[in-house]
Amino acid sequence: MISLQSSKVLGATIKDLIIPAERVAHVQVKNNLEHALLVLTKTGYTAVPVLDAKYKLHGLISITHIMDSILGLERIEFERLEHMVVEEAMNKELASLSISDTVEKGLELLVDHPFVCVLNDENIFEGILTRRTILDRLHTHFINNNKEQDLEI
Repeated sequence: MISLQSSKVLGATIKDLIIPAERVAHVQVKNNLEHALLVLTKTGYTAVPVLDAKYKLHGLISITHIMDSILGLERIEFERLEHMVVEEAMNKELASLSISDTVEKGLELLVDHPFVCVLNDENIFEGILTRRTILDRLHTHFINNNKEQDLEI
């Protein structure tokens, strides 16, 4: 029987599992929505973190947030893209993790989110924890446990 109680899997901190901030696509709070839409479209991501110049996390922006912001009564008002800034459309309510949180806490949050932003003790953006990373870690654990069980037989 495969156990997930192992501290190697769920008890470990997420520090070694995150994608570091330098490798995460993001936009800044004062970027216009046209820039944010371009970043989202070019990367293919559904949402990206919104940071300030000091890498403090302010929210998330998605294509849905952008489209909601430019949706008029009778048409989509694309001309508003260059005049509105990200902080006007972003989602400020978001789940986040501390760099010292456990994988188990990350797994709980990833049930409802494709990724979760990770912050240090000063609330500076450290990176993201993704579902893919957690699933890959669990998959590796299962494979290794199966090999160990096969050797015991």
